[in-house]
Order: sequence, then structure tokens, then C-alpha cells
Amino acid sequence: MTENVGVLGANAQSSGAVRVVNAPLPTTYGDFEAVGYLDQDRGEEQVALVYGDISGGEGILIRLHSECLTGDAFGSQHCECGEQLDSALRAIVAEGRGILVYLRGHEGRGIGLLAKLQAMKLQAEGLDTVEANLALGLPVDARDYRVAAEMLHDLGVRSVRLMSNNPRKREALLRHGIKVSEQVPLLITPCEDNITYLRTKRERLDHYLPHLDAVVHSS
Repeated sequence: MTENVGVLGANAQSSGAVRVVNAPLPTTYGDFEAVGYLDQDRGEEQVALVYGDISGGEGILIRLHSECLTGDAFGSQHCECGEQLDSALRAIVAEGRGILVYLRGHEGRGIGLLAKLQAMKLQAEGLDTVEANLALGLPVDARDYRVAAEMLHDLGVRSVRLMSNNPRKREALLRHGIKVSEQVPLLITPCEDNITYLRTKRERLDHYLPHLDAVVHSS
């Protein structure tokens, strides 16, 4: 993979995601390559973690992971994000190749950290995750996957096996010219703190979560 020459070189391009740097990233999961991008439309810095040989660009196992500080960094059990991140990285390494696109600016389905915390407070008071966003006058889901598709195009990816339960991610990739040959469920065992949240994602946001049937009467 080739990289652009520094941030100044990136700024010469007026829009879209442009590659700025490739760097080795040894992790507890395995040795990845971190590919850093600047999204010049939004001014956000983005990163793709690439594992193994992705040449050929067909049938690449990928995860589009929306930034979630509370889940990814703090181990929140309000959502399943941290466990999904862990499972996706493990699956990519087990596969022998793949890409995790970590999407910054997606906190709280795109509403931001402070608004997400406000929504979590409302959920603790009885609203579900959809009702809480609407009560704050915010979109239910404001995420845009354009930059993820642009990053995948830059990495030479043409078709993917998408680790996701969210049909909107598949639709977004198809809309931006990335073929989805398979959607691979990423199912996390629910706990008492997130079962209501997960049920809402299934019932109101159309997420594929068939494993919840086994615990539908347990809480």
C-alpha cells in the first residue's frame, strides 16, 4: 500500500478521504497496519486497521466500527460495542486477513458524546434509545458511511464480507460502490444492563439479533 506524503499533501485534495500515513501497529490481537486518513469534508481523522494480505480486494472480511468511548475504552455494558470491537479484531486475525475501519465522529450513532450521555440518562429514566434521541430533538441515527467506503476503495477493496447486524451499513456500502458478498452476524451475549437496548435495536432499528429470542422472557 502506498501512502500520501504528510498532511500538507493531503490538504491539496479538496474533498473526500485522503491517505496520510501507514504505520505498523502491534496489538494484543496480532500485528496490524494502521492506515490513517483525513476526511477533508468533515475535518475528521480516521483509521483503518489492516491485517494480512488484502491484495485482490475480493471477499475481504471487514468491520465498520462506530466510535464508542464508553464501550470501547471504558467497558460499558450499556451497549455491546466494546465486545463487538474485540470479537471483530479476533475474527479478522483468525481469518488471516481483513480490515477494521474505526469511524470517528460516530459517537452515539452520530450525535456526539455529550448528547449520548444525555440520552443514556433519559434511558435510565425509562425511555428507549430511539425515544431518548428524539426527546433531545436529535436524529435516531445520524451516521454517514461515505468515508468508510472511500477508505475501502483506496485500499483496493471491491467486495467484502461485512461483520455487522445493521442492514443500513450494508445498504450504505452498496450505495457507495462496495459489493457486499456476505453479511456476517456479530452477536454478543446480552446482559441485564443491555438487553432492553438490544431489543430496541432489533425491534425499532431492524438489527439482526436472533439470539435475543432465547432471553426474551428472562428479564
